[in-house]
Amino acid sequence: MKGRKRAIRFGCLLLLGLLGLCSCSSPSSNFRQEQQEDKKESQGLIYQDSENLQYAENFSIDYYEGGYTVLSIKDGGRWLVVPEGKEIPADLEEDMMVLQRPVQNLYLVASAAMDMFASLDALESIRFSGQKAENWYIDPARAAMERGEILYAGKYSKPDYELIVSENCTLAIENKMILHAPEVIEMLESFGIPVMIEQSSYESHPLGRVEWVKFWGALTGKEEQARELFDRQKAIVDQVTAEEKTDKTVAFFYITSNGLVQVRQGSDYVPKMIELAGGRYIFPDLVEDGAKRSTMNMQVEEFYNGAKDADYLIYNSSIDGGVSTVEELIDKCEVLKDFKAVREGHVFCTTNDMYQQSMAIGDMIADIHSMLSDAGKAEMNYIFPLE
Repeated sequence: MKGRKRAIRFGCLLLLGLLGLCSCSSPSSNFRQEQQEDKKESQGLIYQDSENLQYAENFSIDYYEGGYTVLSIKDGGRWLVVPEGKEIPADLEEDMMVLQRPVQNLYLVASAAMDMFASLDALESIRFSGQKAENWYIDPARAAMERGEILYAGKYSKPDYELIVSENCTLAIENKMILHAPEVIEMLESFGIPVMIEQSSYESHPLGRVEWVKFWGALTGKEEQARELFDRQKAIVDQVTAEEKTDKTVAFFYITSNGLVQVRQGSDYVPKMIELAGGRYIFPDLVEDGAKRSTMNMQVEEFYNGAKDADYLIYNSSIDGGVSTVEELIDKCEVLKDFKAVREGHVFCTTNDMYQQSMAIGDMIADIHSMLSDAGKAEMNYIFPLE
């Protein structure tokens, strides 16, 4: 494939090749402003337009004559997507990686992207998965693996190199965890397999995460479907935020195996979801200096002091499978029995698939809004009340 050969020729895999797309008409960032300065002269192509992004800040998408698309990634790299049957421009800069449509034989390790590929009806682009079939809550992905259309190729730190090379893998889509295994990046590069690092989790706004569907749409040639999918989730959020704020407080947490309480930092997207739903996160100012993680652990006593009067508790089930009753939750942490939300029957749990359902963030915000307004509990999809 010409795109792959060109990518190999230009060599070096960009360690921070973050996957994403941006445009000029959304909340601006320095990254996107910098992209605006030189894109019209990029690669000798004739610039036409940029994707209209409203929330995402870590990527950009620029369109050029002839159907060429340039995907730029903050602190990462640039990728030229060449239309099927078109030639690769001869004067590309050395840092430009090339992918040629139809994009096929992808190795998808970043689980947040799978729901987007499935929603775009683009699973045919994926040949390898970093998750086993039984670990997917995305039904089309699990079914594709059970049919043998998508193969398990090992987790991020231990890929099955023999399999992905023999099956002509064209691109590995990783998450930030791959930076803890630089030897894997080097090995993939040695086989001529470029790497992108998906970074939707670093978007500050929940809809910024959803907007990454436009990136995958531009990659696979399904831009219109991507815009429609994003607009659908945005409309849900717009409806919820148009309603009156409840100002009720919410604690979102998980009890670790060693008895600590894991909570979200105030800058994380979950507190923002709670805010958009009309509530207030109980730890809005919680920030761990110098840490880029979305969570942090605290002692039970500290959690008790800060969250005992929260109006609602939401237990995060994504790690331990969750609980089905308040009694099970109290067994994990006995002091919870003295919490206001427990006494008043305002304790909820997330479903196990919450984090894989990246195209349902608007629906999740609507669920939290229903919780806060004590309405429509039977219609919730991603959280449920504990009895």
